[in-house]
Amino acid sequence: MKRNVSAGRLKEKWSRKADELSADSYALYLAARDPRVPWYAKALASAVVVYAVSPIDLIPDFIPVIGLLDDMIIVPLGLALALKMIPHEVMEEHRREARGRLAEGVPRRWLGAVVVICIWVLLLWLIAYPIVKRLRA
Repeated sequence: MKRNVSAGRLKEKWSRKADELSADSYALYLAARDPRVPWYAKALASAVVVYAVSPIDLIPDFIPVIGLLDDMIIVPLGLALALKMIPHEVMEEHRREARGRLAEGVPRRWLGAVVVICIWVLLLWLIAYPIVKRLRA
């Protein structure tokens, strides 16, 4: 019985951390569009958000353990670094806004997802095309 209580607390703690990470990711997206944020913080914030929502990772998720490690390391580290670059009061404002919007339901940005997928397809094509061309020659 005691083991189940500890597992429940651990699950609740991880769930809370995941919710905070989700809210911070969305707040970072909002902050990247704010004129009060320096350009270098916007660039890093945009890169982290794009990587977090991208269906393509550096290490594919279907590879056991290692596939999820890149998400568990790169996204939080990128978030932490970007958060340090953004003025505290600006970030707090966007955190409140993100929590409010997420409480209403997850915002859907289909156009953004399409753009991210197109960028990945273009990058893959730029890498694969020369290789295929050489193999055919």
